[in-house]
Amino acid sequence: MTFLEKALGFDPRSMKLRTEFIAGATTFLTMSYILAVNPDILSDTGMDKGALFTGTALAAAIATLLLAFMAKLPFAQAPSMGLNAFFAYTLCQTLGYSWQHSLAIMLIEGVVFIIITFFNVREMILDSIPNNLRYAISAGIGMFIAFIGLKNAGIIVDNKATLVGLGAFTPTSILGIIAILLSGALMAKNVKGSLFWSIIITTIIGIPMGVTIIPDSWLPISAPQDISPIFCKFDFSGLISLKTLLVIFSLLLINIFDTIGTLMGLADKTGIIEPNGNIPRVKEAMMSDAIGTTCGAMLGSSTLTTYVESASGIAEGGRSGVTSLTVGIFFIIALFLSPIFMLIPSAATSGALVMVGVLMIDSVKKLDLQDITESFPAFITMITMVLCYSIADGICLGILSFVFMKTCTRQWKDLNWTLFVLAVLFILNFVIEKHT
Repeated sequence: MTFLEKALGFDPRSMKLRTEFIAGATTFLTMSYILAVNPDILSDTGMDKGALFTGTALAAAIATLLLAFMAKLPFAQAPSMGLNAFFAYTLCQTLGYSWQHSLAIMLIEGVVFIIITFFNVREMILDSIPNNLRYAISAGIGMFIAFIGLKNAGIIVDNKATLVGLGAFTPTSILGIIAILLSGALMAKNVKGSLFWSIIITTIIGIPMGVTIIPDSWLPISAPQDISPIFCKFDFSGLISLKTLLVIFSLLLINIFDTIGTLMGLADKTGIIEPNGNIPRVKEAMMSDAIGTTCGAMLGSSTLTTYVESASGIAEGGRSGVTSLTVGIFFIIALFLSPIFMLIPSAATSGALVMVGVLMIDSVKKLDLQDITESFPAFITMITMVLCYSIADGICLGILSFVFMKTCTRQWKDLNWTLFVLAVLFILNFVIEKHT
């Protein structure tokens, strides 16, 4: 116990190993889709899909284990959804970079991340965010997570007339509804590990429904795929250009605020935020993210980030690095048991994601809704986070509206130079992003 306490922040007086293990297993199950999705997206660039599976699992394991021992927090990290699409479709297809060039750009971004984290730039940005926006970010992330769950299950679908709408009753959406109702019922009954068990039970129910697919000649164990086709395949030729600098700048801003927003939301749910608003060991968490991104580039993966799905493990009671250690170990095991983990359909995890949204929305009650200069930016943060399908965009637009409202009403005491600098950078980034 002494080792666990010193190395992973486990307090035997208030924590239980069984709870931390279940929390880690739940987090892993809710984010294990990345093992299938990331190779699928990045392979569109011509990268070897089998090698990408190995690279994804190793990158997630390394980053999460670093976070466990450095930050001692119950969070998990893996290749970022969104930035993997940016890698494949923006860098490689729209801007014309090869995947080898793109990996070199990811490596540069990771090194810059390490430098700005070492000099506390990211922590300074975090400290500049007002408390009201912090609560809005936490609630917005909750709604965002729930939206992901509904989308993954096909309950909410693309609609040409209204952008989004209610999907048809397909076996996948029905299984998603079962997962949501089961998660809610188990949690209401105070069943320990309710989200974990809802995923397992729903996966089994999905077999006769045809949603959980068991391939022919299926075996639960397989050897890890060879990673050599993508390992350290960097190409730095021709990268010294304004276009590349703008790309790296955009990646930095997106990842900084994606990570900051997620850390703030997750920290709020763990109850570790100090009275002055500081998050303990946040620099270590950011550093593990930066190192993870650098290692991920070497392993042939896109940028890594802290996963909002970590909230599912926190909801199960995860409070220390033992939870993230468990997640990291599961990613390593996944290298050999990939056929088992690949069986879990995304619809089976929708219940856990929706219930996490339910738990995180309670941050709304902490918001100052009497002052329109506070409530308007908070509302913009929450709604755009969901509608833009981006934590980073929600935070950027929330901060921009906060600076605008406070400036218009001359409430200078609520502003600081960091917010003004960020507002200018956000505007430049949006112009650059839309222009490219």
